[in-house]
Amino acid sequence: MSTTASDPLAALGSLPGVPEAVDSVRKAVDRVYGHRVMRRRSNEVTAEAALRGSRGSAALAGADWNLEEVRRRTDFSGEDEARTVGAALRLTAEAGQLLSIWRQSPLRVLARLHLVAAGGATPDDAVGRPRLAGEAVDEPLIEAPVPGAEEVAGRLEGLSRLIIAGGSAPALVTAAVVHGELLALRPFASHNGLVARTAERIVLIGSGLDPKSICPAEVGHAEQGRAAYVAAFEGYTAGTPEGMAAWITHCGRSIELGVRESTAVCEALQRGAA
Repeated sequence: MSTTASDPLAALGSLPGVPEAVDSVRKAVDRVYGHRVMRRRSNEVTAEAALRGSRGSAALAGADWNLEEVRRRTDFSGEDEARTVGAALRLTAEAGQLLSIWRQSPLRVLARLHLVAAGGATPDDAVGRPRLAGEAVDEPLIEAPVPGAEEVAGRLEGLSRLIIAGGSAPALVTAAVVHGELLALRPFASHNGLVARTAERIVLIGSGLDPKSICPAEVGHAEQGRAAYVAAFEGYTAGTPEGMAAWITHCGRSIELGVRESTAVCEALQRGAA
């Protein structure tokens, strides 16, 4: 991520196609929040969105389980896919607990997210801290060159300053940049994709766009497919205006698909079928 504007995230919001994506996301979110089921059963919608979002994030990390298997399973130890699904579930549960810390110290939150995701699966001295020079990264799906430890530290600090400073950027833009930058950096030895998507969720909740966490972008990322996810991310890493716009609009479409999923949950609850 590189831009010299005084409010760089806000500047990204004016890229071609991005204002339209921001408007479309806001209208979609407003519609689901206005659903009559949300008046009395929002907690049920939130719980279902968390489950479905976790499933979607795990699918992008290589554990593409059907929803009923995720719902049924109680033991997430053992094979790699089960541990990945368990990590995604733990991260989603943790996200809502970290909002106040995120606004003050994003790097502390990222360290905590990695600790939660790793759950003992990574050597203790590599958990909860950015990787050191020479340490390998185990990250499925993302094959872009891995930045060195010094670059990671500098860019993480820059991202943290942007988040703490706030600004006028739409929530979609901030969430997309946080997600994309963490994917690009892969700051931890493992679980970077899961952490990046959880950070995106935290931004959407904390911004007030999705305060009840019922619009799981992870569902939309998974529904659009791993190939589309990688292609959009390559636009982010290219750093061109067109590439950045493509990544932001991809994230916007993912939120809208998450909204569609939760709208279906609302309709099922209204019918008494969920």
